[in-house]
Amino acid sequence: MKLYYTSGACSLATHIAFKEAGLAFDAVSVDLKVKKTVNGADYLAINPKGAVPAIGLDNGETLTEVAVTLQYVADQKPGAHLIPAAGTLARYRVLEWLNYIASELHKGFNPLWNPKNAKEVKQAARDGLAAKFDFLSKALAGKTFLMGEGFTVADAYLYTILNWGQWTGIEVAKWPALAAYMARVAARPGVRAALVAEGLAK
Repeated sequence: MKLYYTSGACSLATHIAFKEAGLAFDAVSVDLKVKKTVNGADYLAINPKGAVPAIGLDNGETLTEVAVTLQYVADQKPGAHLIPAAGTLARYRVLEWLNYIASELHKGFNPLWNPKNAKEVKQAARDGLAAKFDFLSKALAGKTFLMGEGFTVADAYLYTILNWGQWTGIEVAKWPALAAYMARVAARPGVRAALVAEGLAK
């Protein structure tokens, strides 16, 4: 399989999932500004959406959307326990988190990336995210990870999105529970390996 990614983007979550699962894959960097892979290939021919992540499957098909690629990777290695078994309530709880992260957090950061947005627009986005961070702090109270003691792909996604705070003027340290959570996730060998591979850690 091939993982098409951009350093620090939401594709980091899928990169983490691959590392945590211990699956073999080729990581292919994508320049989203020009829509080219590191090898000069036209990325739009691979993923017409022009976004990362995308997974090139062994059968020649391409799978996109971070929440979906996370589920796919987790299901390839059930023994890694990155997602509960299909049909269980625990599975739906992880999917509930994946959807919340995608719709409320991931998209909540969008106004902060656009240099054309007014300061008022960006501040409104930060205020909205702060309310979500308050909720997350309470949800993580007394837990090691979102689902309790077990790390899942929902944690890979949440960590990736919270990590964006450092580039968008949001100090996650203001929420001690989230800062501690980020430190726990970052200490995992699989997470660290993904960060190093993307040049985000030494």
